[in-house]
Amino acid sequence: MTLLERARTVGASRDVATAPRGATVEDLRRSVRRRLAMEKVAALMAENPERARNELRAACRQTFAEGGWERVSVEDRERLVNDLVDVVFGMGPIDGLLEDDTVTEVMVNGTQSIYYERQGRLHRSPAVFASDEQVRVLIDRIIGPLGRRIDEASPTVSARLPEGHRVHAIIPPLSPDGPLLTIRLFSRRVMTLDEMAAGGSFGDDFRQMLVWAVVARKNVAVSGGTGSGKTTLLNALSCHIPHGERVITIEDSAELKFTEHPHVVRLEARPSNAEGTGEVTIRELVINALRMRPDRIIVGECRGGEALDMLQAMNTGHEGSLTTLHANAPQEVVDRLVTMVRYAVDLPLDAVEAQIGNAFDLIVQTTRARDGTRFVSAAAEVSFDQRRRACELVPLYERGLGEACGQWLAEPSWVAQAARAGLIDGREVERWRRQLPWQVAR
Repeated sequence: MTLLERARTVGASRDVATAPRGATVEDLRRSVRRRLAMEKVAALMAENPERARNELRAACRQTFAEGGWERVSVEDRERLVNDLVDVVFGMGPIDGLLEDDTVTEVMVNGTQSIYYERQGRLHRSPAVFASDEQVRVLIDRIIGPLGRRIDEASPTVSARLPEGHRVHAIIPPLSPDGPLLTIRLFSRRVMTLDEMAAGGSFGDDFRQMLVWAVVARKNVAVSGGTGSGKTTLLNALSCHIPHGERVITIEDSAELKFTEHPHVVRLEARPSNAEGTGEVTIRELVINALRMRPDRIIVGECRGGEALDMLQAMNTGHEGSLTTLHANAPQEVVDRLVTMVRYAVDLPLDAVEAQIGNAFDLIVQTTRARDGTRFVSAAAEVSFDQRRRACELVPLYERGLGEACGQWLAEPSWVAQAARAGLIDGREVERWRRQLPWQVAR
């Protein structure tokens, strides 16, 4: 027996031990690695993806032909090969979920389970990852091209896929039961205000008010909880920004899709590198954006000291700017902004509230119900009361859980002002008033 025949015999005997009737993709991967280095496949993938896949499939056929896999049916072999190709080149068991336009979030809980969100409800996937190593390989493949890393010294990471999906991963020792991966998926196209109205997020009367707010260059804050539709609404509002204006978007992770506007400049914050240097914060980007001749500044989400710079930008000639914040009610938006500003700089309370009241014109609250539906639950006009030296909110609109439509409480004061200034059509305003569910006080 030649040396090559002996090596093949040893390899076949190993395959018998690792290829039981219920063989997994990990069993196949271990066998294939003895015939084809995965590093070679990865290098070939960058040059010729189709050839790389063919090489991997050929190595799988060679593995099956050399024995040890007789107890595995032809159908199971084909399934294992497809699963291995998905693991090496795709996203493994979650590949199909990422391609599903109706899925908005994918949650991998190690090897225990995979959950996904569809229409606001959680569902459990029948598929699972075969091992923690498989999940780690997937995480590394996602963050590797972005120059990020995850290890025991830095066991958490946030990143963004080329498609715009947001990724967060956390590994042991912070997650004792295995690596955890969460992917927030964003629609490939922008949902319009008309589509949101048709879907029950709000009525046509509220949609019209939002359009006027954008056209009249009112500063709008969209608030709500996680997954309540803040980014979706912000994208929809962007469709009504006049095309003659220069828009600069600033985000922690680029998620906004202002595809309908021809002049959008996107800025994205950068975390520190493995050496702990190179971080660029949203606050620094806001300061830089002011030097780039913006007509409107869109801050994806305010979380910290950048709130002060954003308020100053809105108070110094950049009307029509938009932002989102995490809050449960319009009044909490004011409270959170006060906290964030005073975290950045020690200012008197009335000075901070003056900045907020003079900067924002409208706060729109989004909510996700228990059944997964998302809708606008409140809106309030913002101003600053000079006598009380405090920020004042005037409730305009509210809609409770389980209600099919909202109720108008007041008309925004700027609607009449915008009509008189010719920014919006006065006849449309009169028709809008007549169509309201009930006559609001003006």
